[in-house]
Amino acid sequence: MPSGDAQRTWFPEMVVRLRVEWRAGMSMPALISLRDELDEMLHRIRVGRSIKTPIIACHRCGMTGPAAEPHVSVRALILALARFEIARKDETRALEKAWATYRKQHRLNIEGKVSAGEPKGCLH
Repeated sequence: MPSGDAQRTWFPEMVVRLRVEWRAGMSMPALISLRDELDEMLHRIRVGRSIKTPIIACHRCGMTGPAAEPHVSVRALILALARFEIARKDETRALEKAWATYRKQHRLNIEGKVSAGEPKGCLH
C-alpha cells in the first residue's frame, strides 16, 4: 500500500468521477446522491486495495484499536470542488451555506441522512 493511503479519502479516480458528475446548480438531493456514490466508491477502493485504517488510541477512554473508516461527507464533497478546482471558491462558499441551511431544515447528518442523534460515549 502506498504511503498515506490509510488516511486518504480522495483517490484520483474519485476526483475524476466528481469532475464528470458535478453540475453547477445541482439540487441538494442530487448532491447527496453523488456523495453516496463517491462514498461507495471510496469503500470499494479501500477493500480492493486491502487498505486498513491506522491504529489509534481513543482520546476518551485510552483504548487502542483501528480508527474509524473514512467517509465522504456532503461538506467534504463541496470543499473538494474548490480543492480540485472543479468549481470556483465563491460557488463552493455559497453551496456550503446552502447545504448548512438545507441540513438544518431537514435535520440531516453530515452524510445527508436523517439524523438519529449522536452517540455520547465511545463506540467500542
